[in-house]
Amino acid sequence: MTIKTVIRASVAVSALALSAGFAQAQEATKACLITKTDINPFFVKMKEGATAKAAELGIELMTFAGKIDGDHETQQQAVESCIAAGVKGILITASDTKAITESLGQAREAGILVIALDTPLDPIDAADATFATDNREAGRLIGAWAAGQMGDAAADAKIAMLDLSASAPSVDVLRDQGFMAGFGIDVKDENVIGDEDDARIVGHEVTSGNEEGGQQAMEALMQRDPAINLVYTINEPAAAGAYEALKSFGMEENALIVSIDGGCPGVQNVEAGVIGATAQQYPLLMASMGIEAIAAFAADGTKPETSEGLDFTNTGVNLVTDKPVEGVPSISVAEGLEQCWG
Repeated sequence: MTIKTVIRASVAVSALALSAGFAQAQEATKACLITKTDINPFFVKMKEGATAKAAELGIELMTFAGKIDGDHETQQQAVESCIAAGVKGILITASDTKAITESLGQAREAGILVIALDTPLDPIDAADATFATDNREAGRLIGAWAAGQMGDAAADAKIAMLDLSASAPSVDVLRDQGFMAGFGIDVKDENVIGDEDDARIVGHEVTSGNEEGGQQAMEALMQRDPAINLVYTINEPAAAGAYEALKSFGMEENALIVSIDGGCPGVQNVEAGVIGATAQQYPLLMASMGIEAIAAFAADGTKPETSEGLDFTNTGVNLVTDKPVEGVPSISVAEGLEQCWG
């Protein structure tokens, strides 16, 4: 064999090795996580959970987030980027649960597994699966707890409703209506926010799910009725803002705040007396389950199954408070701190 032949053979082997390595790189499973925002600690933890599980399973994860809660346009662009990148699965917490379904439908037509996290799409079957807290039950728990905590005074409550956004995504409706039902308010149409005629409701304001929005919404409602003594909040950042507004009016001791998320800062606010009770959900679990589902789908086409009797996969909810109410199951603040974020 000549030197030239050896060189040619060596080059051929190197080319084959390079080609094989390139093919393996191409075969790496890709996935996307699209959250409402990267400011809210809840979604920060969701990203951490997805990132850790993706690294464990060797999945290449692309992450996107809206500028604020309610930023539909950025999420839609993210879906388009994910389709173009050839991902096997998309995990999304949708800001506009109706408007995003067209883009996600295109993703599914392209053979991509779509999983809604935390916030069901509208309709829910616009996703292949949903991994979420039972948000209506989360709302019901804090509503029932508030009614029990207030006792006879609940009949004359002055209630501020601090919702999420004007588009009323499914999570907004489910929590709002669940709270009202738990408190004993006739919700009329359980799929619509604000159609109730109960005189105890001072009003609804949107918060964008952040502290600044919560403070502004609470200030607006206090202008309508400074005697507000019960505050429902869509999440714990909004609850923190509501508390600051009440404090600025010197009313923080006169109003009971309830919320949903159960993140570590929120549970600490329950411990401090800022929030009376919160319904705890588990974003780390949602995200890691989502990545596992994409890995299974990429391997053999398996799609997730729903929880028995539900049209989604229930990742659990617990009421966290150190002031338990008879008939309303709850865990202590100490237990909540051990489990916060999931």
